[in-house]
Amino acid sequence: MSADSIEIAKTRYQTGKIAFENGQYREAVENLEKASALLARNSRLGGEVEITLVTAYEAAGRTDDAIALCERLKRHPHFETSKQARRMLYILKAPKLKRPTEWMTQIPDLGALPDNELKITVAAKSTKSPQQQKPKLTEREFVDLSQVNTKDNRFIWVALIAIGLTIFYLVWLSVSAGTV
Repeated sequence: MSADSIEIAKTRYQTGKIAFENGQYREAVENLEKASALLARNSRLGGEVEITLVTAYEAAGRTDDAIALCERLKRHPHFETSKQARRMLYILKAPKLKRPTEWMTQIPDLGALPDNELKITVAAKSTKSPQQQKPKLTEREFVDLSQVNTKDNRFIWVALIAIGLTIFYLVWLSVSAGTV
C-alpha cells in the first residue's frame, strides 16, 4: 500500500461522496468501488469507504450488493465500522412498508411528450373566494373592547411580589456575605 494509492483512494472517495450527495448514484458506486479496491479492507479508511459504498448501492437500487457488503463488514476489525454495518444490515433487511396510493404523488414523464408540448406555463390561481381572502396589511382591524376580558387576574401582582422577594434575598445575601 503506497502513499500514492492512498491519496488516489481518498480522492476517489471524496468524488464518490460528492456524486452521492448530488444524486449521481451510479457514478458514486463506480468511484467508491475503485477507492475500496485501492485500500486495505481491514483499515479504518477502507471500512469507511465501504460503509459509504453500502449506502450508494442501496440508493442505486442494488440492495443485494448492499446486504452482501454489510454481511462482510459485520466482521470488520474496526469497531465503529462493524457496528455501523450491523445497524445498516438491520435497516436493509427490514420489511418494506406499503404506502397508500393517496400518499403518493404521480410525476408525469415529460420525456414522452413531443418537444412542442414541453412549454409549461405556471399560473397562480386563487382557490379562495374574494370573501375568504385575508385583509390587506394596510387595512386595520378594530377590536371591540366590550368583548375583551379586562378583569385583573392578580397574576401581575404575584409576579411583582416574587421579583421583589428575589431582589431582597439577593441583596440580603450580598450584605451577609460581606460581613463574614
